[in-house]
Amino acid sequence: MTLYGGQGDPARTMALLWRAHSPAGPDAPRASRAAPGPKQGLTVDAILDAAIAIADADGMDRLSMRAVGERLGTSAMALYTYVPSKRELVDLMYDHAHADWPQRYPLDSGPRAAVQAWADDLWGRYLRHPWLLQVSYARPVLGPHEQTVLESLLGVLHAAELPPDRLRPAVSALLHLVRGAAQTATEARAAAAATGTSDQQWWTERSALLSGLAPDFAQRFPRSTALAGSSSTADYDPVRQGKDALDGGLRLLLDGLFADGGAAA
Repeated sequence: MTLYGGQGDPARTMALLWRAHSPAGPDAPRASRAAPGPKQGLTVDAILDAAIAIADADGMDRLSMRAVGERLGTSAMALYTYVPSKRELVDLMYDHAHADWPQRYPLDSGPRAAVQAWADDLWGRYLRHPWLLQVSYARPVLGPHEQTVLESLLGVLHAAELPPDRLRPAVSALLHLVRGAAQTATEARAAAAATGTSDQQWWTERSALLSGLAPDFAQRFPRSTALAGSSSTADYDPVRQGKDALDGGLRLLLDGLFADGGAAA
């Protein structure tokens, strides 16, 4: 299920996303909205932490304002004083899940190492919160934490003196490379639970069937066979395989980006 940001009220969503800059403070409820008083100690961050915990454990399908309220020991109506609806909640969750992102990456070991560290952090964030991959890149939520992810990468690429004509495609390629690898890894990791069939069983059954149905498979598809033979399904680990693919793709991408050497060496 693909989720799109910006489905809620634009003014309310943007005000909540950037609430740290609100004169009323980050957890001030909307005085103009009639709703039951909130539970003592309830804050926007507490609501988001609870919502993220539900999404991490049970997926976005189980997320609702009622479920969040129950986790916090209060009612859904109490939450509306702080977050107008689930539509705004999704945007806020997405941005909040990127909180504490590094403002900058050290360049002591060079830009390549810094880009690798940035990619590792984003990969780890996706694996901890796989529901983030359901929120489409097509419409960013435009929150401060999401923006920090981009800004920190741009800081590295600017330090590497990457030419302007390479900058935008480089950013896009890096973002999509990490996201794509994480998407495949998280989906493969969840497949066993969703289907009731382990990865090992899935591959073993189909490999045996393929050998019987297409005994000349290796002759017809020699390059595919050679590629498959370079890895083993005996100890198949989708996360490790995804990370290997990410690291290999990064090496190729960075070789191209920094082919001229210089600051990137």
